[in-house]
Amino acid sequence: MAQEVGPLFAVLNPINAQNGCLVAVALASDTAEINAMLNSEVAKQILPANLSLKWGVKADERDKTGKLFDLYAIRTTGTNGRAPIEGEVVTEAKGDFDQFGNPIVSMKMNAEGSRKWATLTEANVGHCVAIVLDNVVYSAPNVINKIDGGNTQISGSFTIDDTKDLANVLQSGKMPAPTQIVQEDIVGPSLGEESIRAGFLSFIIAFVVLMVYMCLMYGLRPGMVANCALLLNFFFTLGILTSLQAALTMSGIAGMVLTLGMAVDANVLIYERTKEELKGGKKLKSAIADGYSNAFSAILDSNVTSIITGFILFFFGTGPIKGFATTLIIGIICSFFTAVLLTRIVYEHFLNRDKWTDLTFTTPFSKNMMQGTKFKFMSSYKISFAVFGVALLVSIASLFVRGLSQSIDFTGGRNYKVEFVDEVSSEAIQSALDKKFQAKIANEKDVDKVTVQVLALGTEKKMVRISTNYRINENGQNVDEEIEKVIYETLVEGGQIDGKSVNFDHFKNRDEREGGSIISSQKVGPSIAEDITYGAIWSVILALVAIFVYILIRFRNVAFSVGSVIALTLDTVLIIGVYSLCYGWIGFSLEIDQTFIGAILTAIGYSINDKVVIFDRIREELNLYPKRDKQQIFNQSLNSTLARTINTSVSTLIVLLCIFIFGGESIRSFSFAMILGVLIGTCSSLFIAAPTAYLVLGHKIQETDDEA
Repeated sequence: MAQEVGPLFAVLNPINAQNGCLVAVALASDTAEINAMLNSEVAKQILPANLSLKWGVKADERDKTGKLFDLYAIRTTGTNGRAPIEGEVVTEAKGDFDQFGNPIVSMKMNAEGSRKWATLTEANVGHCVAIVLDNVVYSAPNVINKIDGGNTQISGSFTIDDTKDLANVLQSGKMPAPTQIVQEDIVGPSLGEESIRAGFLSFIIAFVVLMVYMCLMYGLRPGMVANCALLLNFFFTLGILTSLQAALTMSGIAGMVLTLGMAVDANVLIYERTKEELKGGKKLKSAIADGYSNAFSAILDSNVTSIITGFILFFFGTGPIKGFATTLIIGIICSFFTAVLLTRIVYEHFLNRDKWTDLTFTTPFSKNMMQGTKFKFMSSYKISFAVFGVALLVSIASLFVRGLSQSIDFTGGRNYKVEFVDEVSSEAIQSALDKKFQAKIANEKDVDKVTVQVLALGTEKKMVRISTNYRINENGQNVDEEIEKVIYETLVEGGQIDGKSVNFDHFKNRDEREGGSIISSQKVGPSIAEDITYGAIWSVILALVAIFVYILIRFRNVAFSVGSVIALTLDTVLIIGVYSLCYGWIGFSLEIDQTFIGAILTAIGYSINDKVVIFDRIREELNLYPKRDKQQIFNQSLNSTLARTINTSVSTLIVLLCIFIFGGESIRSFSFAMILGVLIGTCSSLFIAAPTAYLVLGHKIQETDDEA
């Protein structure tokens, strides 16, 4: 019979409130369905424009089960739906007691509020006035008589806790903007534990492999000095983060792991310069001193440019990106201190005591590696430009044809990561969910088009991420549960989850993974998605501009700035192009999200290190040999820094590969972008940045002359 009355009153029970605001009650589980009906185009045509229907903040006091919620009908004023009086007029609100000892709330208003309050209460004697915060009714007391002076007592069936809560709401009402959850992440404890464990595992493996690599390249003692500096760098970074009471997150661990690879750069620069001084005939003590001195400017410039990108990440990123940026900035500063100062103290200590006098900073493995190279980087610029040009055109074409797989960070929506017992088909789940959601909105004309995306995670095909924009503009546990229930019912119907052994409560519990369940969820509202999109664009642009200005100040020649920024822009477009070409074809997510933008900016910061080191050597050679052929100086500088370029790239790739393989699914896309950044950035430093700077200087590259 209820359905014959209408679908609304089948789930909504109207009541006679006798001049009060309360008009109906409903079960908590039905509120999402009721909201859909009340927000439909049909309802908007029937309901008065100045009528607003809002739910109570907690269950009906008369209902002992705690499952019934009150629906209030509230009259608003003006075309913008604002309340007649807003919270900024409240000067004081506190819990109190009346003459009979019953809990009440006392409220005071300013002069303007008192005047408006007197008018409002006079016009509504015998009716109710609702107190609303964040679109939810906290109280709706009846007006007994006109209230002059703004001093008001609100009474009712209050407990002491109720009066405290209501007083806090009235005080919070002073804020001009309503509070709304625009981004939310929920991760089950077991998933978080796995991520942290994977992060530590990748850190340990990366550190061990780096230790072996440094000893293999530069000898046991120099290698261990560098390794001890890395270890101190880690403890200093961790100590500073602890003093700041920073929480341990996956992004923070990734920042520490990546700092290891970038910190090696300073040691490599010093050791390579020291090797050059030894080959020039200097004694060890003098060679080490000059090695530190000559490498200092390159280390300083490369660290500052990395810190610039770190600050941009911090100010424009949110959540995990801020954590990553904080760790990266602290790690870079600590690495500068440990590599430049502490390691030098160690060498001076032993050399002043006539110890370690046999150091060569080489091993049988590395003695002749990348030494005395005479590659003609400059004269091969046409081939280099052609190869990079083709890659650029392919990337741009892919962006226009295939586009990018954008995450909810940029589109808005909800993500649910679901784990299963057996392998599942992401295509079958997506098809079933599409049909389910489309059936739900078939009669809801006001609901925007629903998009659903299901992405398989990992190679075992036992985990998927389900993304949807369904009811993204609505908040509340009821909406979240409605979506989770749709997903649960679809998976049960499709046989991916056994409904007999896994009920809905088990499925939505982030810590219950046996039999299949949601293990983490994320929500990003449309407003924050728009902010993230613009923030991402501006952060990349600002990073390039800041680096352009810094290099211009340091090198005092626009050619070096132009060469750097063109190469960095090319790096960025090619990384994005690879993501466009490859998404959907490999076994992990290549979605464009905040983490990806962080990887792009970090890759820019890393790539500029190579370019700064090369340009620093070019500047040094130009000052030492002003009459020498400029093309020869450029090419010799590229060859003389080649060992450092390769060693730094290899050491950073070691760290990134450890993150990629052992760091877990949550950080795999980030490490993949960084791997691309290192490979592409190294090539662009050698084949794009230097030739471009040379051409901007106004010189013509000779293709036949000997450059060596």
